Amino acid sequence: MGWLRDRRRQKILEHPFPAEWEQILAAGLSHWQHLDLDERSRLRCLTQVFVAEKSWEGCGGLHMTDEIRVTVAGQACLLLLGLENVEFTDVDSILVYPHAVKTPEGPHASYGSVVESGSLPILGQALSGGPVLLTWDAITKSARHPERGHNVVYHEFAHKLDMLTGTIDGTPPMATKEQLDLWIEVCTDEFERVQTGAGQGKRTFLDAYAGVNVGEFFAVATEYFFDLPREMRRERPELYGVLHDFYRQDPAARETRSAV
Repeated sequence: MGWLRDRRRQKILEHPFPAEWEQILAAGLSHWQHLDLDERSRLRCLTQVFVAEKSWEGCGGLHMTDEIRVTVAGQACLLLLGLENVEFTDVDSILVYPHAVKTPEGPHASYGSVVESGSLPILGQALSGGPVLLTWDAITKSARHPERGHNVVYHEFAHKLDMLTGTIDGTPPMATKEQLDLWIEVCTDEFERVQTGAGQGKRTFLDAYAGVNVGEFFAVATEYFFDLPREMRRERPELYGVLHDFYRQDPAARETRSAV
């Protein structure tokens, strides 16, 4: 049924990208200023389709607006910008709350762990085969302060990329066995580095949360790759290299180019 999907998307893209949406991307996506014209064009298309195809729900009294939809879609689709034929296929719904929430009643699967009801408030959650839950205040804070290396949209949608392989193991789909082997080698070393540092009370480049499990490692590494790319390239070049090869993007070079 791919032809039907392509036809539907062609109709979506026949509508001009709203000027106000471009203003939302410029305000809500720190990378927008670093993208070249071709990259901006592709991101517009990805965003437009994503907004149209997903179900959006404001929760906890939050009124859903284009600002919310476009900001979330733009940040999520940035991860897909260099990936051909890769989509968030198991994401039908995005639930957005105004601020941190507690998990629903009862245990449920969440990116490789089981979250019990009554746990600490969360800023985001990616449910395997289910929706992505996000909080608007965390999203806007991420957009204002990319230098902190925390972005809840990048984080949760990295989990969704991880889930595409059918196992939640910190390894999204790889193009070749060679790429997979290098990924495992580098990421295993970096994951153990974070765990060792956390165990010794030492600060590591990646946030200590990356040491919780391999799924969280990939999600946190993705946040840093896009929000602190030049720092990652300098401090952890091997990790930057495998993320560069997977995402087929070079955000450090983008930032350097636009800073000239």
